[in-house]
Amino acid sequence: MSDRSQLIETGKPFTFDAQRDAEFERLVKRYPTRESLILPALWLIQEQEGWISAEAMAYAADRIGTYASAVYEVATFYTMYNLHPTGKYHICVCRTLSCYLLGKQEIVDYIRQELGIKPGEVSADGQYSLEEVECLGHCGTAPVVQVNGEFYENMNVDTLKELLATLK
Repeated sequence: MSDRSQLIETGKPFTFDAQRDAEFERLVKRYPTRESLILPALWLIQEQEGWISAEAMAYAADRIGTYASAVYEVATFYTMYNLHPTGKYHICVCRTLSCYLLGKQEIVDYIRQELGIKPGEVSADGQYSLEEVECLGHCGTAPVVQVNGEFYENMNVDTLKELLATLK
């Protein structure tokens, strides 16, 4: 798994595009304290860029009016935030107990073999990335895989093969 404490600096300043800037301003009115905007601001950044750079975290902190360390703490705690560039198809495999007991490791091993990537890596062609994440909230239909935000339940190697075929 990749080291979530290591941030990537792009060397380029970050700003919201017009759509996300308007959404951020709309959200400011909904939250009782500006610091409550950390999670939604991170979502907006990820929606815009696909991942969250060190510069984007600093920008969010400035816009919210908080410390960059507060944004960093949230971004590094939650595995739902991508702190490194991802592939076109970002594959997340739940690593918690229900999924583990019902075959999560076989799924990860197959992806490693088939796509040549380990958790935390992006394929050489940039098409796929793999990450093991905390509970995706589908314990009753485990194991669960998420690709670009869409959930696939009751997964096994055969259903994964079918899913990967649709992504090619």
